[in-house]
Amino acid sequence: MSRTTSISGRLLRLVLGVLAVVLLGLGGFSFLKSYRELQELADGRMAQSARTLQVLIEHGGGASLKGLYPQSILVPSSEASDIRTYQAEVGYQVYDQKGHILLSTVNLASLPPPRSGEAGYADVREGRHRWRLFTQPADADHLIIRTGERNDSRRDIIRALWIEHAVPVLFVLPLLALLVFWAIKRGLSPLRKLAELLSRREPGSREPVQLDNPPLELQPVIEALNAQLKTLEDALERERRFSADVAHELRTPIGSAMVNIDNAEATLDSGDARKAICGARDSLVYLARRTEQLLALARIDSAKNDLRQVDLVMIAGNIIEELAPVIAQSKVDMSVGFSSQAIFVNGHEAALGALLRNLIENALRHVPGGGRVQVTITQEEAFTHIDAIDDGEGIPPERREAVFTRFHRERGTQGEGYGLGLSIVQRAAKLHHASVELLDSPLGHGLRVHVAIPRKNI
Repeated sequence: MSRTTSISGRLLRLVLGVLAVVLLGLGGFSFLKSYRELQELADGRMAQSARTLQVLIEHGGGASLKGLYPQSILVPSSEASDIRTYQAEVGYQVYDQKGHILLSTVNLASLPPPRSGEAGYADVREGRHRWRLFTQPADADHLIIRTGERNDSRRDIIRALWIEHAVPVLFVLPLLALLVFWAIKRGLSPLRKLAELLSRREPGSREPVQLDNPPLELQPVIEALNAQLKTLEDALERERRFSADVAHELRTPIGSAMVNIDNAEATLDSGDARKAICGARDSLVYLARRTEQLLALARIDSAKNDLRQVDLVMIAGNIIEELAPVIAQSKVDMSVGFSSQAIFVNGHEAALGALLRNLIENALRHVPGGGRVQVTITQEEAFTHIDAIDDGEGIPPERREAVFTRFHRERGTQGEGYGLGLSIVQRAAKLHHASVELLDSPLGHGLRVHVAIPRKNI
């Protein structure tokens, strides 16, 4: 089972781990470097002591040492004293060229003489201690000088180095942990503020999430979050509107059909029954058409930006063929103004079909019997134009903006008039980044609905 960890805890562990590795690495490197320098310094001091002793013997009584063998001068040390001094940890010896000892401290008196040709540094054990020795070969006076230092003093210095390098790390790491925890907590404060804003956000709010001076790394997150929230709110709004549309538009035809059917069942007169059944049929036709419009709205609202090339001429021909019975029943002179050649646009076939269908249906309902309706499709370099022209009563310019509102009906229209039709046209046009204009009809009176679709990405 996985364990949930916080970002701050994860960052704290990672940062402290990196700091520990770096500090321990630097401490180890510094210790090794200091240790080597200590060894070199101590070895140099022993060599310097040997040379100093050589100079003193040469200039202060070296001749008196000749012929002393087999007698030797022993210099006592304080090794037997209860009080520790460094005299017991250092010593020297002086030999003639034949290896006969001439002078020695007590602590080195038992060491064997150097071997023939022996020179430089060596490590030996004498009793309970290890010694670091330096042997200087015979000089012009035929004397061999040996200096020694016990490892005790070097070990004490090394221990001091360990303490010097380890103690700061042990004390600094906890302090660094506190400082890093504070820095991480402060650095992640924008995330906490973002979480607080989201928790206080009202359902259905369209206000974008905003932070004061957000970090650069958090700005793409906020932008993506706002885009997702907007998409979600748009989807919820479409669902709410579709539910409202269904409730609003289907209540009346369903109720009317039920009333007419009840009247037909209640009456004994065949004429009244036939009239009631015809009314029920008209209500059901109205219900079917309204349902189709609502489904068209739902398809347009749920459409995505996966545009593809579609043929407007083919779509328009199919729509006119589908509406042929309605056109014949309306007794309107219907004409088209596009050739048989294909006119391609980037778009959604279903949405463009709903646009053309509602343009034609609205024009037919707006024109009385004997009137004229023209549908034209033309194409130029930048736009594809669709025009639906009629010679009906038209719409005054001051009321043209209002007809795009849902369920708005102009007086004098046939049937339900401009209810959802132009709303569907406008929303399908927005899906294709197209413009919709209501203009005066070139037929003398009436209305011209003009749609201009950009020809981009073709």
